[in-house]
Amino acid sequence: MTGSLFKANFWCSDILSTVGYDSIIQHLNNGRKNCKEFEDFLKERASIEEKYGKDLLNLSRKKPCGQSEINTLKRALEVFKQHNVAQCHIQLAQTLREEARKMEEFREKQKLQQKKTELIMDAAHKQKSLQFKKTMDAKKNYEQKCRDKDEAEQAVHRSANLVNPKQQEKLFVKLATSKTAVEDSDKAYMLHVNTLDKIREEWQSEHIKACQVFEAQECERINFFRNALWLHMNQLSQQCVTSDNMYEEVRKSLEMCSIEKDIEYFVNQRKTGQTPPAPIMYENFYSPQKNAAPPGKATGPNVAR
Repeated sequence: MTGSLFKANFWCSDILSTVGYDSIIQHLNNGRKNCKEFEDFLKERASIEEKYGKDLLNLSRKKPCGQSEINTLKRALEVFKQHNVAQCHIQLAQTLREEARKMEEFREKQKLQQKKTELIMDAAHKQKSLQFKKTMDAKKNYEQKCRDKDEAEQAVHRSANLVNPKQQEKLFVKLATSKTAVEDSDKAYMLHVNTLDKIREEWQSEHIKACQVFEAQECERINFFRNALWLHMNQLSQQCVTSDNMYEEVRKSLEMCSIEKDIEYFVNQRKTGQTPPAPIMYENFYSPQKNAAPPGKATGPNVAR
């Protein structure tokens, strides 16, 4: 599958263009951004799990009012405390933070690796652009010298019938000078072209190396990210299984809870008596029998004066 490799599909016919290289860099940066988003998600999820676990932990530590004796509901609550779901959520929070730390380390490692290659490629791009400019300047100079030589030759032909030998001599000198300038500029131009081609080959070699490094990084990132997601799903699934098993134990204990028995148990343990207080009767101050009845005992009404 050579056609699918980075080094075979990210070129451009324009020697100054970096569109293929820029496309790869943008893709790698987006990949690291996805890793950062998942890392932040793990951290946020860890905070939520930890808070939920601590809330459950605090709830399990509280002693319900009126439940100092052991009854069926109290036993169910004890089962809930023993099968502490809160601790599972706290442990999951710690696991999620550890996974977030691994993702951060992986992301930073890839960032440093990419930066090393980018520095090499940036230097290669700069050198190529600089040499291309020098070559184009040399080409312009060469073409201008050629035009100057052509004009000098035409001037010599036009002056063939002139009788002034001095003027003809000047034209011949100018022509000779222009020919020398063309030869010099031609050599300089060819030298720059050869140098540019050498730099182009070096850049091309570095581009291939960079594509191979970046493709290896992308394979590593996809594999790491996939495994991280897979592990996270397993962690959540295991958390559900563990929690559900604990919930089932609590549900079983709640099935044994009897409202009637707990009410009866409370009454038997804390009852204070079965006789309500007698009504307080009216006592006439002038009645001779007002003090006959013992305290707390009510007497019948007496309307005599």
